[in-house]
Amino acid sequence: MTIHIRKCTLEDLPILQEIGCETFNETFKDQNSPENMKVYLDRAFNANQLETELSNSESAFFFIYVHAEVAGYLKVNVNEAQTEKEGNDSLEIERIYIRKEFQGQGLGHHLINKALELAKEQNKQKIWLGVWEKNEGAIKFYERMGFTQSGTHSFYMGDEKQTDLVMTKMLK
Repeated sequence: MTIHIRKCTLEDLPILQEIGCETFNETFKDQNSPENMKVYLDRAFNANQLETELSNSESAFFFIYVHAEVAGYLKVNVNEAQTEKEGNDSLEIERIYIRKEFQGQGLGHHLINKALELAKEQNKQKIWLGVWEKNEGAIKFYERMGFTQSGTHSFYMGDEKQTDLVMTKMLK
């Protein structure tokens, strides 16, 4: 299996929008109302929002390819782009999603390792992420990758307040 990770550019916006909506919907549609899903998807993955995020020097998106097909993506944030004030010694994994047909092939490990590589290159002390408390598979995956729960924060899915576990991995 040929795997390649590449940083996204503004030219990637249409495929990023497509894969972002697709993977988020696949992951969470069964646990949330269609109305709340639509509100979130329209807000998080509209072209203007993604263009702003792609243009932010403190955020980066990466596609992971299997052979020549986009199989998933990673979004990381540092400094002021982080969704929580975790400090300038931290790198946040804001999104990590793999398309359903590519799950179970170890691609999540490759994306976590990419985030760890970026954090080390930037001399960060820790890497962190938020994961929905009901997403047991993802929580177990992050625990296997060395993350431990360090807190919680609120996440809004439309008008519904949900709780994300904040999980952290120290690097030094």
